[in-house]
Amino acid sequence: MKLVSIVVPCYNEQEVLPLFYDEIIRVTNDMKSEFPELDFEFLFVNDGSKDRTLEIFRELADKDKRVRYISFSRNFGKESGMYAGLKNSKGDYVVVMDADLQHPPAFLPEMYRYVRNGEYDCATTRRVSRKGESKIRSWFAMKFYQIMNKISQTEIVDGAQDFRFMTRQMVDSILSMSEYNRFSKGIFSWVGFNVKYIEYENVERAAGTTAWSFWGLFKYSLEGIMAFSTAPLAISSLLGVITCIIAFIAIIATVVKTLVFGEDVSGYPTTLCVILLFSGIQLFCTGILGQYLSKTYLETKGRPIYIAKETDEIYRNKKAEASETDAQDNTGDSASE
Repeated sequence: MKLVSIVVPCYNEQEVLPLFYDEIIRVTNDMKSEFPELDFEFLFVNDGSKDRTLEIFRELADKDKRVRYISFSRNFGKESGMYAGLKNSKGDYVVVMDADLQHPPAFLPEMYRYVRNGEYDCATTRRVSRKGESKIRSWFAMKFYQIMNKISQTEIVDGAQDFRFMTRQMVDSILSMSEYNRFSKGIFSWVGFNVKYIEYENVERAAGTTAWSFWGLFKYSLEGIMAFSTAPLAISSLLGVITCIIAFIAIIATVVKTLVFGEDVSGYPTTLCVILLFSGIQLFCTGILGQYLSKTYLETKGRPIYIAKETDEIYRNKKAEASETDAQDNTGDSASE
């Protein structure tokens, strides 16, 4: 038997979880009929949700022994959720997917066919359209991939998803990169391996609302650029050289002008604008250096990527202990009677 671990990071997904569970059970049951060698486990990760997500995990664990879950002590972010899922997965194959059904479970049989014969180590989906997204958000996403692929040696395919069907060897390689500041899209590409991209049209959420705001995606894109490229540091150095050349030329022009035409007391606005320009460039470059330094600072602290507060194992043990205590109490009551 080959075990497939399906990892599902969740944050406030109470509305869509029942729909996802019903769909994933339907698809995996069909897969077991087609591929009898497969067995499944469902590993949900609660990333500090504030709704009933954890309660739903408990309900699913009660009725399905294949359901496992990890609940964080607070919100650590999706990257931490994916890392925790991969680290605690037991499968020969591991699937990472979202609970909102924008990663259609119907693709799982096709993805497995590509991976099972050994030709590919990973099968993933790639969006060929961004239907349902605003034009501004789509434009920024497209530009991010273009910039990232120009300044980084790691190629990130435009529209590539976190929805992946991977071999254990590839998962272990990803886990070996235990960096605190994680950008999984870059990590997936950096580790290499043979990847099959399956193109599909964008699918809107089945229920609920996305937790990703435009500002959140922008910060995430900066995380990716700084994690896999040192080009911003080179840009800041280049800006420094250019401004020095401009300043040197301005000094020569000022000296020549003074010698030829005499002292000119006017020009205060120009001087002020130049000072503000160069000060802004200096602050910009200092900010870039500060961002890289902050990432280094966080890495050297060695903090854990996540902290688990509850797991399905802890929950089941507590239930078993409670049942045993109730049984002993009932036995004691019967004996006293």
